Amino acid sequence: MGAWAADTSAAPAPSASATHKTSASATQTTSASATGSNGAAVDPEALGNLLLQDCGSCHGMTLKGGLGPALTQERLAVYDVDTLTTIILEGLPGTAMPPWRDLLSAEEARWIAETLKHTDAQELP
Repeated sequence: MGAWAADTSAAPAPSASATHKTSASATQTTSASATGSNGAAVDPEALGNLLLQDCGSCHGMTLKGGLGPALTQERLAVYDVDTLTTIILEGLPGTAMPPWRDLLSAEEARWIAETLKHTDAQELP
C-alpha cells in the first residue's frame, strides 16, 4: 500500500450529502440489482454512477488519474480485491483518500473493487 499512498495527492473529500444520496439509492433499488460475491444485493447502475462521479472527482472522470492516482486495470493489477475493498472502506490515513465505510456497505465496496479490477471505465453500467 505504500506506493498507493505516495501517489495520492491532496484533494477535498466528496460531499457526504451527494455520496449518501447515491449510496442510499444503491441500497434501496432492488429491481435492477445484482448480487455481490457474498449474496447481498447491490445496484450496479447506482454504484457505477458513484464510481464515475464521486471517485472520478479526484481520480479523473475517466478514472485515468487526476488529483488522485489512476484507477485503471493496469494500475490496480498489483492489488487484490480484498486490499482494494479495505482501501475503499477505510481510506488511506495521511492522504486525501477518505474512508467510505459510513456511506457504502462492505458488499458495495467489494463490487467497486471487483469492477475496478475487471472493467474499463467506458464499460461501467
